[in-house]
Amino acid sequence: MGSQSFSDALGVDYGALAPLLIVLGGACVSVLLEAVLPRVRRRSVQLVFSLAVVVVALAAVIIRATSGAGDVVVLAGSLSVDAPGLFLWGTLLALAVPSVLMLADRSVEPGGVFVADPEALAEAQERVGAGSLRSTSSGLPSGTGTDTHGVVGRRGGAGPEPTTPPEMHTEIFPFVLFALGGMLAFSAANDLLTMFVALEVLSLPLYLLCGLARRRRLLSQEAAVKYFLLGAFASAFFLYGVALLYGYAGSVRLADIAASAAGPLRSDALLFAGLALLVVGLMFKASVGPFHTWTPDVYQGAPTPVTAFMAACTKVAAFGAILRVFTVAFGTTALEWRGVLWAVAIASMVIGTVLGITQTDLKRMVAYSSVAHAGFILIGCLAITPAGLSGTLFYLLAYGFTTIAILGLVSLVRSGDGEAGHLSGYAGLAQRSPVVAAALSFCLLALAGVPLTSGFTAKFAVFSAGLADGMAPLVIVGLVCSAIAAFFYLRVIVLMYFSDPAPDGPTVSLPGPMTTVAITLGVAVTLLLGVLPTAALEWAGAGTFLG
Repeated sequence: MGSQSFSDALGVDYGALAPLLIVLGGACVSVLLEAVLPRVRRRSVQLVFSLAVVVVALAAVIIRATSGAGDVVVLAGSLSVDAPGLFLWGTLLALAVPSVLMLADRSVEPGGVFVADPEALAEAQERVGAGSLRSTSSGLPSGTGTDTHGVVGRRGGAGPEPTTPPEMHTEIFPFVLFALGGMLAFSAANDLLTMFVALEVLSLPLYLLCGLARRRRLLSQEAAVKYFLLGAFASAFFLYGVALLYGYAGSVRLADIAASAAGPLRSDALLFAGLALLVVGLMFKASVGPFHTWTPDVYQGAPTPVTAFMAACTKVAAFGAILRVFTVAFGTTALEWRGVLWAVAIASMVIGTVLGITQTDLKRMVAYSSVAHAGFILIGCLAITPAGLSGTLFYLLAYGFTTIAILGLVSLVRSGDGEAGHLSGYAGLAQRSPVVAAALSFCLLALAGVPLTSGFTAKFAVFSAGLADGMAPLVIVGLVCSAIAAFFYLRVIVLMYFSDPAPDGPTVSLPGPMTTVAITLGVAVTLLLGVLPTAALEWAGAGTFLG
């Protein structure tokens, strides 16, 4: 009886919290599996377990959304489980399925894309011999990853390769589940302190995942360090903003901040200073310019499956939090801060478009594309209307699957002994692999917003919401930037179809079933949301955020 009353006092609704509890509980169990399972069995068990956790959590979201259960605030007001929150949870979990499959794949890169087990590396070095590690211009052996495509645990320079690829790091599975759990909590947080804790839970595993690449080790580690340091600064801005808002409202709950902002007797200095600092932390995580400086380096240096996971899921979680903060806490003061965020949205669209044109590396081009798309998504956020909310949520779903498909296809195209990073590596790809070239072209056209793709429907939804809410100048900037951005998408398509391939490339790795499923799912959803978007748009517009 006592435990029941305690649970009621906290507002614990296990049905509403089931998806979050399943993911975080699964992450804890995954850590235990790492400790007790033999190394040879970890990968298969962890893969099956992680997929099961994600699928069961997704089923729990669908059951909750279709059961007719009302919106609730749980855990003493710290989390809101409402219709938009359930849509964000469903989007995150749906995107996690192809992400986990790509992370676990070992067909494209023998041994997997992550750094080999140190014990396996030591055994390989003993077989090869200490003298076979090739020196580079820096005087260090290539096994340390100082060369452009250095491979740890697989290639020892001039010596023979190990007969069996070393086992991949299976710690990635609990990392992914913890990051996913943090994303779920981040998008549903109803107070700023819970939001900050969730931000750290989702960020710390990503910092580690970015530095675990087997190839281009120093580039990967540099990306992880940059992401960590800049993320720490952004978190400090966020936390300082939380402190100022607590000083203003006497509470960190979003509804209490809104109630204080509506009062006539308070000074707004603390309110808008706190909001400004809060926006820095949120925009950093969403890759919104000019707070995007980590994005191109991290997208390029991280293992491609990690880039796909970050590009899709982190953006969903970050914009989910931005929507909730703007709508619940600062909706009544929109006139005061809207002009500043107009400037931020314009800066993001222009920076992403202009700098995207100058890129010669495809992953960096995708990074600047994400900065431009963040500006487009921000138009829907600024509308603070039901149409803006539904358009933004739909855009996040569409963009996530398209980006995963693009990066999955990028991982297949090889030049030399690694991924074809430079755009010249895609010259003549249609002659070598028509299917990969066609799929990549379709997804790039979706990012450009061509009709009959999800990108067109998503842009139409947010731009329509912006026009209806009196943001015609901002929408015009978005349309112009969309037209200009089409250039760097079409440039890749022209290279693939109208250029002759080099004698030694490009080559295409035959994907295994996991990568094939991930890419097929991304392409299929991109097409489906472009042709039949009604169901997703209706779910996205089914409700509003609960304060």
